[in-house]
Amino acid sequence: MRIRQIFQSTQADAPRSRAGAGVAAAPGSVSARAYGILKEQILTCQLPPGASLNEGRLAEQLGVSKTPIREALAMLSHEGFVEVLPRQGYRVTDLTLADVQEIFNLRLLLEPAAAALAAERATADQLQALRLLAEENGEVDSDEGFAAFIAQGREFHVRLAEASGNRRLAVTLQHLLEEMQRLYLSGLNVRSGIEDQRGEHRDLVAALLKGNHHLAHEIAVRQIESSRERIMEALLGAMSSPVAAGVNLALDRRRTSR
Repeated sequence: MRIRQIFQSTQADAPRSRAGAGVAAAPGSVSARAYGILKEQILTCQLPPGASLNEGRLAEQLGVSKTPIREALAMLSHEGFVEVLPRQGYRVTDLTLADVQEIFNLRLLLEPAAAALAAERATADQLQALRLLAEENGEVDSDEGFAAFIAQGREFHVRLAEASGNRRLAVTLQHLLEEMQRLYLSGLNVRSGIEDQRGEHRDLVAALLKGNHHLAHEIAVRQIESSRERIMEALLGAMSSPVAAGVNLALDRRRTSR
């Protein structure tokens, strides 16, 4: 089974703890590797929002005992990606309309500030890494190509946050960006505007290279707002579509909060 081969052949990094996190696994441990594989499956929607998770089946798939699976699920629950269902097991946490609004509202509060700080503090190596990511131009027509584009976009924004020099800000934004990856890969029709996103990344890097924190802040705001507009348009389309069941979001479980 392919997933077992991946588990046995990779040495995934131990999970990075979010600010205030109290659950972690030793680097290179079986629990840490199980956590890494399950989290990747959640972020790429191989395990979509709402999916049921069974310790025994997961242990069999990964070729391990239930104990590291249980520990991995505890870490994912602590991060908000998995919820415990009393007497039922676990399931992947839903993404709701309220969640989408909260994610974008927080990004608007934090990410432009991170971009402005990065314009003042980013090292030459950090700027080079951001420039290379912004210049990536792979195909996005296939599902694999689109998923790679979304993962690359997440890496760009995570590295931007790290370049701010504020560790807590970067850790908080990393979690929001992981939720964004789930959102983009949930089945929504969000492939339009990809060239605009690439252009925004290049513009942001140009502002960083100039050390222009005002412009970096402005571009970050513009990018987040345009991303929110695309997502909300896709959500509204999914809600009115007869094939909305193919979208892995709990569209009708909570009212949108503004």
